[in-house]
Amino acid sequence: MRKTPVSPIKDLLLSRYAPLADSIAALFFPYAEVVIHDLHTQTVLYLANNLSKREIGDASTVDELDYAARERALAPYEKLNWDGRRMRCVSNVLFDDHGEPAGMMCISFNIAVFEGMRGALDLFIKGAGIVPPTEELFRDDWQDRIHSFLHAWLRERQLGLNGLTREHRRELVAALYEEGAFRGKSSADYVAAVLGMGRATVYKQLKQMKQNSG
Repeated sequence: MRKTPVSPIKDLLLSRYAPLADSIAALFFPYAEVVIHDLHTQTVLYLANNLSKREIGDASTVDELDYAARERALAPYEKLNWDGRRMRCVSNVLFDDHGEPAGMMCISFNIAVFEGMRGALDLFIKGAGIVPPTEELFRDDWQDRIHSFLHAWLRERQLGLNGLTREHRRELVAALYEEGAFRGKSSADYVAAVLGMGRATVYKQLKQMKQNSG
């Protein structure tokens, strides 16, 4: 039985872009579908991880093809899948060796599953029966006060804890001292551990600040 010959354009699209479509679908499996359209016949040429229940040879969405061909890319946009799931999509024109539009690759990503996850996470984070902390419970929680001041100080200066220089650490110890953070038992040891400083260095700086303030 003689096989129907594949046109040069179809062969180019399949050989050049089908492996890319397979890679994208595999990377985001099972949430992404990748479709290659033939702009000349305006039909579906290739499908990777079929989520839309389309078939090879089905008619493409003409309006979408025409718009993308003019703009070269159409991204991102949303549409509903056959089962009601929201899909976030991008479409890009594929060119032949002469720079002429030959096909279009459409990637559709199922975001509905993540919306469900977000709802579950919101419920989990909100919790059940959580009440505000009482003043009696956290009155002496000097660690919590150090954490709050430390991260506010870092945010204000757009710094990260792991990126602090020696001078940053000295400034932070001084700021914590002014805040009264070293009144708690073992607070100096705790600050030294959090900031990655030697305890002797922190005690030396505290001693100097106490002498200067005295």
